[in-house]
Amino acid sequence: MSRSAERDPATRDGDPRFRILNWIGIIDQLATTHANRLLAETDMPFPQFVMLNHFHHRPDEGKTVTGIAAAFQQPQPGITKTIQKLVAKGFLQRRPDPGDGRVRQLYLSEAGRRAHGTALAQFEPALKRIFSGWSAAELARLFADLERLRAWLDTNRD
Repeated sequence: MSRSAERDPATRDGDPRFRILNWIGIIDQLATTHANRLLAETDMPFPQFVMLNHFHHRPDEGKTVTGIAAAFQQPQPGITKTIQKLVAKGFLQRRPDPGDGRVRQLYLSEAGRRAHGTALAQFEPALKRIFSGWSAAELARLFADLERLRAWLDTNRD
C-alpha cells in the first residue's frame, strides 16, 4: 500500500463512514428479503408496497410517472410497470391533470389505502420482535441519525 493510501481513511476497512454505508446496504438487503417473506401471503410484492407507501405519505397529492421515477431515482420503464400493476389492482387511480390534459396524475385510491394498511399489519409482529430490546430513547436517537443521513442524501442527489 502506498503512503498516500495509508493516510486516506476512505481506503481503510476500518473507516466508519464506509462501514456505516456498507451496513446500511446490508440491512437494506436483509430487510427487503424479510419484507418479501412477510408479504408473500398478500397481493402486494414489496416493490408495490414501497410505491404505495410513497403515495400514502401524501394521499391527496397527485403524482406523475416522471415525478415518481425522479423521486425513486429509478428508470421510468420500471416505475411504469409497477404503477400499471397498482392501477390494475385498483390501488392507484389515474386522473387527467387539470392544467394539462395530456398528463395523467396518479392518486392513492381507497382500495390502495386499505391494501397499504393490510400490508403494514403484516409487518407489526416482526417489528415488535426486531425492536423488542430497544428503548424509546434508542429508537428516537437512531431515527434522528438516519433522518439526518437521509436528508443529506436527498438534498445532494447528483
